[in-house]
Amino acid sequence: MPEISHNPKKLSLMKKTLLALALGLAAFTGAWAGTDGQTYEPVNGIKIANQWIFDRVHSGSAYTSNPICNTYARTATMIGDVVYVGRSNEKLAIVGTDSIDQCVLHRFSVKDGAYLGPLDLTLDGRPYGTFLGATSVARDDFGHLIIAPMTSNVVVKIPIYTVNTETGELTLVTEMQKGDAPQRTDYIDVMGDITGEKAECNIMTVAGSTADPGFATVYRWHLNQGETYWEGGFEGDPYIDFTSFYPETKTGFSLAPVIKMVYGEDEETYYSGELFYIDCFDGNPVLYSIDGTIIDTFEFVEDALRPKNAPNGMTEFTLDGRNFFVYVKSDMNGDGHGCQANICEMGEGLTFEGMTKYWQVPADSIGKVNDTGLRVHCFAVDKTVDAEGNEEVTLLTFKAYNGMAVYKIGKNVTTPDPDPEMPGDVNGDGKVDVDDVNTLINILLGKAPESPAANVDKQGGIDVQDVNTLTNILLGKV
Repeated sequence: MPEISHNPKKLSLMKKTLLALALGLAAFTGAWAGTDGQTYEPVNGIKIANQWIFDRVHSGSAYTSNPICNTYARTATMIGDVVYVGRSNEKLAIVGTDSIDQCVLHRFSVKDGAYLGPLDLTLDGRPYGTFLGATSVARDDFGHLIIAPMTSNVVVKIPIYTVNTETGELTLVTEMQKGDAPQRTDYIDVMGDITGEKAECNIMTVAGSTADPGFATVYRWHLNQGETYWEGGFEGDPYIDFTSFYPETKTGFSLAPVIKMVYGEDEETYYSGELFYIDCFDGNPVLYSIDGTIIDTFEFVEDALRPKNAPNGMTEFTLDGRNFFVYVKSDMNGDGHGCQANICEMGEGLTFEGMTKYWQVPADSIGKVNDTGLRVHCFAVDKTVDAEGNEEVTLLTFKAYNGMAVYKIGKNVTTPDPDPEMPGDVNGDGKVDVDDVNTLINILLGKAPESPAANVDKQGGIDVQDVNTLTNILLGKV
């Protein structure tokens, strides 16, 4: 058992030091991500393995005390090795006589969920504080991180920014004109290269509403490769009003609609986004064409696969010649589950009908806490090749106010082996968070029984250095 010094002078100094640390850690929020602990059976030779999960169900207070556990942390995406979670109104920034609600991007490692620190957003050298300014954290297909704010029905254009991922500085790319239909907009989708250098680019969003039946307006803007002028994406017009819906009784897209463009089948049309999914509060995902025609719906999908409790969100990917559709199966309380996604192979002819369910992730839940009606569920997909040359998919699933997780999908994917000791788990509850700091401080003050786990730095006795090491673990510095 490591020793604790009982020299009165050292104890007095230690108490003062620990008091300062405790005060400094009172508002501290770290991030610790484990795995979902679930077993997923291979299907058709394809496996899925959770890499990490950071949520209400599996991470406890490490998640609930983190800044991203907030209803202003609404959307997330993944670029390369980093997950970006956008949160607006996080902190007050004072510039001269102005008080600005700072928008922040929180960064996490795609590999293991380690917290990589905050990125304060700035515009023209000032803190970026547009209300709900990080409503859409998005990406294009060439590594550009994008921010687009929510806009109301009195705003006639939508500013689209790229983000410097090193400094947080925003650069205005364009302002999307709404034309004669200035409705509220929330979540955007981007396809291609937003700079226009390496490919064309298309941006789409759907008019939102605070009440049913909503609006029928869909916005779209297009940039040709090699050009700088954005034009309306519907034969020059920035929007059209759709007339076809599912169910047929609908007349608009109601609350918090989301849109996701589909990649084309050949090089010429790959980034054209001529087909796209729309999902909103009172319906299931619907596949549309660029002229507003319905291509496919959930009409003939078996009831067990239909989304419950009105969640919004979907994406798709291909793997080993198979086409997959990912969508939210349930929101906070759907069928007793919480914020889960179905991963299905598309039916014959790439249809919803006849879809084969492979897995539901996580198999248990991310969380079941009401997010005040945000509804949107974010997904991001990246494709790589493993050491043996096999295709491999990385899938991010994120639900505001409940949590997020990263899964690998492929022939040889595995779940990382857990650390048998889990350095920093002083209280032995299976996670590392501020509670462990409190336990360690109490051990040092003689208010809790000694434990080998309290010797966090593995160096001699138990002392203040162990608190420093534990703090660095929570900060993701070790």
